[in-house]
Amino acid sequence: MRFGKKGKLSPRYVGPYRILKRIGKVAYELELLIDLAAVHPVFHISLLKKCVGDPVSVVPLDTVVVKDSLSCLSYEDVPIEIFNRQVRRLRNKEVALVKVWWRSQSVEGATWEAEAAMRARYPHLFPSEFIPA
Repeated sequence: MRFGKKGKLSPRYVGPYRILKRIGKVAYELELLIDLAAVHPVFHISLLKKCVGDPVSVVPLDTVVVKDSLSCLSYEDVPIEIFNRQVRRLRNKEVALVKVWWRSQSVEGATWEAEAAMRARYPHLFPSEFIPA
């Protein structure tokens, strides 16, 4: 649990971390991050794995420049068409849903969305004869 996830999705290895010193014949002390202060820094050699880094793939942070004009860009998926409608009955109320075909998806990737939210956000998709029941 200390490394963020539990069970099957937990990482096998975390790191890489620098070895500070060898303790005995089979244990090493690692230089851990401050976030891992609750973890004891001495590990048995069987729990460690050699990290082979490629110095060519390391990019110095001094050379990376982020333009301010790119910081506010975002991608919004735009609906193309509404091609189905249904009303789902919950305990006390009914919720109208519409099946929406999105620009970045195929027809099989269409999703069911709440009609009220879609009507408020994209009124051009609802022709005048498409009046909710």
